[in-house]
Amino acid sequence: MTGDRTVGSTSATGVRGESFPAGACALTLAGCRLLLLAEHAVWDPAAKVVMVSDLHLGKEAVFRDSAIPVPDQTDSTLARLTGVLSATGADRLIILGDLLHARRGRCLQMFEQVTEWRRRNAELRIDLVRGNHDLAAGDPPANWQIRCVPEPQNHSGLCLCHDPQSCDGVGMAGHLHPVVRLRGPGRDSLRLPCFLLRRQVLILPAFSRFVDGRVLRMESEDRVFAVTEDRVISVN
Repeated sequence: MTGDRTVGSTSATGVRGESFPAGACALTLAGCRLLLLAEHAVWDPAAKVVMVSDLHLGKEAVFRDSAIPVPDQTDSTLARLTGVLSATGADRLIILGDLLHARRGRCLQMFEQVTEWRRRNAELRIDLVRGNHDLAAGDPPANWQIRCVPEPQNHSGLCLCHDPQSCDGVGMAGHLHPVVRLRGPGRDSLRLPCFLLRRQVLILPAFSRFVDGRVLRMESEDRVFAVTEDRVISVN
């Protein structure tokens, strides 16, 4: 891990000596201490809240509707989410947009899978800050018990949005699916999903494994936290 990083009212350090989450990176935004997790999630221990973005449930169904045979990933996505919630002990989940991928993806199989997952996690409070895909796909079924709200929302003084451009001040967002390209000796390079801190807005990597990531042109004050299989690493 690298040493401390500071941008305005933000700072970041590697986490050492904690039983969980191993491989996390600590980040303070506007006085709120957060942990960036290798599971593509943000954990707020003080509030017992996990934040994720861009699940894009039903995307595989859209492909199958176009006769493109891709395997369903809903169960694996929900299993990963369960792992994060179980490990942190969170009692609230905030989704920063794009829970559902498209109206054509609203298929019976996916609805049944999520409904069963919700039944097993009935005590969990879930909030969805609507993203552009949610606006097109429509709100989730009522029996999922998800409170759907427009952006921006406030959490512990942080502005929560789906689109980073909608954030006013220090906050968090999704939408861009950020990826960083790391270059090694010669022509070696590696693409990794990342958390991107840009102009005091933390942009989360997509939680879904079935979305395209974007290698963004870096700005001078950007801070990048690359995500490997088991840790988050500050790379600048």
